Amino acid sequence: MTPDVLAELDDEQRAVVEALHGPVVVLAGAGTGKTRAITHRIAHGVATGQHDPRRTLAVTFTTRAAGEMRTRLRALGVDGVQVRTFHAAALRQLRYFWPRLSGGEFPELLPAKARLVAEAANRCSLPTDTATVRDLSGDLEWAKVNFLVGDSVGIRAAQVRRTLSVDAAQLALVQEAYEEAKTRRGMLDFEDILLAMAGALDERPDIADEVHGAYRWFTVDEYQDVNPLQQRLLDLWLGERDDLCVVGDANQTIYTFTGASPDYLTGFRQRHPDATEVRLIRCYRCTPQIVDLANAVIGRAPAAGSSLVLRSQRGAGAPPTLDSYDDDVAEAAGVVRRVREHLDAGIPARDIAVLFRINAQSAELEEAFSEAGIPVVLRGTERFFDRPEVREAVTRIRGAARASEAAGPLGEQVRAVLSSAGWTPEAPRTTGAVRERWESLAAVATLADELAPTLGDSLPAFVQELDARAEAQHAPVADGVTLASIHSAKGLEWRVVLVVGCSDGLIPLQYAETPAQVEEERRLAYVAVTRAADHLHLSWAAARQPGGRASRTLSPFVVGTLEGSGSREAPRRGVVSAGSGRARGERSRKGPARCRVCRKALVTGEERTLGRCRVCPVDINEDLLDALREWRLATSREKSVPAYVVFTDATLMAIAEQLPRSESALELIPGIGPMKLAAYGPQVLELVQHHT
Repeated sequence: MTPDVLAELDDEQRAVVEALHGPVVVLAGAGTGKTRAITHRIAHGVATGQHDPRRTLAVTFTTRAAGEMRTRLRALGVDGVQVRTFHAAALRQLRYFWPRLSGGEFPELLPAKARLVAEAANRCSLPTDTATVRDLSGDLEWAKVNFLVGDSVGIRAAQVRRTLSVDAAQLALVQEAYEEAKTRRGMLDFEDILLAMAGALDERPDIADEVHGAYRWFTVDEYQDVNPLQQRLLDLWLGERDDLCVVGDANQTIYTFTGASPDYLTGFRQRHPDATEVRLIRCYRCTPQIVDLANAVIGRAPAAGSSLVLRSQRGAGAPPTLDSYDDDVAEAAGVVRRVREHLDAGIPARDIAVLFRINAQSAELEEAFSEAGIPVVLRGTERFFDRPEVREAVTRIRGAARASEAAGPLGEQVRAVLSSAGWTPEAPRTTGAVRERWESLAAVATLADELAPTLGDSLPAFVQELDARAEAQHAPVADGVTLASIHSAKGLEWRVVLVVGCSDGLIPLQYAETPAQVEEERRLAYVAVTRAADHLHLSWAAARQPGGRASRTLSPFVVGTLEGSGSREAPRRGVVSAGSGRARGERSRKGPARCRVCRKALVTGEERTLGRCRVCPVDINEDLLDALREWRLATSREKSVPAYVVFTDATLMAIAEQLPRSESALELIPGIGPMKLAAYGPQVLELVQHHT
């Protein structure tokens, strides 16, 4: 078996496989075959008799990754190796030793924290809605993996500039109440498993000796995602020995908000001066064009000089594309067109993925794919209409519609209902579940604005439209295009990847304010880009909704990268070349638009589209306006899209008022970007000429 195992490897992978003794650190870039290298290393150690499979433990972070490693080891003829997640390995050991530790029955495992966290929050007079409980759970997990209790939670949060979901003193009270609730019920959560096993190894020499006798050789995958508690457990597993192989990529560190730290990976040789270090930079997944873009994105980081620079081992492919759109609706439609092109070219739907930064972005995509009849599979997020906050919102809106008490514009009616559910016009300054809940409800409010021209001010009609959309998006989708958040896409790959929302404020996220937060957003962009094997399409929209103010700008991570600017020359072998980073520039700020009649600042989106205050007198060509509405209706039916997707009512009124005679004049009207100008400009100008 050994010659065959070694023959399948490149020089660097072979160096990993043959380093069978002592500490080994593998710095492995995206698509460089890290799983191949470490599984072949285990197989080579077993085949040569230098490793005992029954005393070998490999740990990773997901059951999917563990399953993949087990499958590869079986294919290499290796049996008996324990391949588990950190939690599964610790749980197995803790169950075995529990009679010696306690003498009683093993505690019940808490499947999810939500119920007990809500109970603890209620005892502390804090909100218990789903989003708040989720964020509190995240803070409690972060505190536990960092060994923080009481006042130390707030002190450490201030040191690392972590924004807590509640005041530090309140969180300390919730932490105490949560631990008391678990103790009363005799339950353990997932962090307790690691903590209890670490405590057993630390305090019971007999248990430590038995574990050390059971396991001698350790492999840790995705080592950049290790948190302090996991590192402590790993150190106790090892004891005084150093037969440890770790593999990871600091460029893909995207979970620091959970307590993960790349310092254990990057500082491995400081802790183990005699360690073997191997850098895998030969990318077998991505084409040279995609690799160049990935290198350019990560190469602008301040610490780029110490990061891995990939070198593609594939032949030339299609260059990545960058598409700009007027608004999110147009972007979703453009993404569907791109996907349709690849489907027509014979690429299966399961080999295509659309990635986004926050879950709220999936709403427009789900709708666009549903209308196009293209099945989708959502990964790492609930379908938009399945989210608890959206279900609650629809239920409340349905109740208001039955009561028939609401009046006024549709958008105002819907916002009044959402306000009763705790929604506010002002976005929260957090990036967790509270922010995602707000984004979901804001999407419902925006949908009401968009449908108002078609539905009028009828709340029952809006409810019917919501039900129809929900039903269409719940169709069976056994094999479809993957819609996924970037976080949930880590470790996966597709032939075709489309990354949406590449605008400043989404990538990087608006509330990434510290340098460390901005750099984590950069690494997220890098992860997104390197999921693509053959085709990569980036896109962004200038406005959130049709006719909205085009206030967005292209992501600073993307500016200039498609032309190769900022990329570094990749070495042929594992040597990193020096690079320079660039600071994130300040966003330019523009003054408010002015009324063309009275010169006062325009406040609403409708006023900015019209170019005037609603109360200012103005002449309007009613015949032209009627003709434009008839044309819009016919065009929307021809394209099978809602009328507002073509042009909003405000845009049509602006055309009928301003009577543009040229494409340049027409383009000055808000809501008419380059794509709509190309698609509809000649027809609109012909109508203007005919009616004037």
